[in-house]
Amino acid sequence: MGQISQSVAWWCFVPDKLTPDQFVRAVADAGYSAIDLVPQAYWPLVTAHGLTLSAVEAHASLTLGLNRVDQHDRIEHEIRARLALAEQWHIPNLICFSGNRDGQSDDAGAESTAAGLARVAAAAESVGVTLVLELLNSKVDHPDYQADHTLWGMQVCRRVASPRVKLLYDIYHMQIMEGDIIRTLRTAQEIIGHYHTAGNPGRNDLDEEQEINYGAILRTIAGTGYTGYIAHEFIPKGDPVLALQTTFAYGAACL
Repeated sequence: MGQISQSVAWWCFVPDKLTPDQFVRAVADAGYSAIDLVPQAYWPLVTAHGLTLSAVEAHASLTLGLNRVDQHDRIEHEIRARLALAEQWHIPNLICFSGNRDGQSDDAGAESTAAGLARVAAAAESVGVTLVLELLNSKVDHPDYQADHTLWGMQVCRRVASPRVKLLYDIYHMQIMEGDIIRTLRTAQEIIGHYHTAGNPGRNDLDEEQEINYGAILRTIAGTGYTGYIAHEFIPKGDPVLALQTTFAYGAACL
């Protein structure tokens, strides 16, 4: 308890809700220790406020990703460049994407994705940065995305067999695809390197108007011994600064 740090995602607030300066100041004032998915131009702004960059993208293209062997050379080059930046800026996680199925079977896609990650696993290990493969829903937000179930992601990670290749478990996305969150978190705890949250449906605040029991889920995560970041990736329904404050306080009470 108390070892988990809370983060919040940049794109949910900037530029639609707040300016970059307003957002970073509000995040720091609310008590967060980090921000997720910050555009590189704003990394100095974030660190100047005493905040960490908890995770950024490892490579381009969510839809054309690691399950495509013909993209491996490009993605390897991009990930290696990002690993160098992550070491320099003390970024603990780089987010990777399977890409869309595009007719590819799940087994073939898992084999290709694992092969792509295996090309950069040693480099990630050498700089102490974790490559986290993001689980997303293919039902509502990302049609045809292949890494849309936890078991598939676990199979990929086990094939790579690196302590620096894990899953980004997005609670919102996996609630949509499979539910059974708490049992899954306990089963997959050793392979989860990062978390995202949001309310469902709507991808909004973690309030009582949505269906996910975040109190129980956050306490379960803490109980697994997880010591990384939980990044809140939600679009606030009301006042954004108040939403930042309320969400941090809620998470702190549960963790």
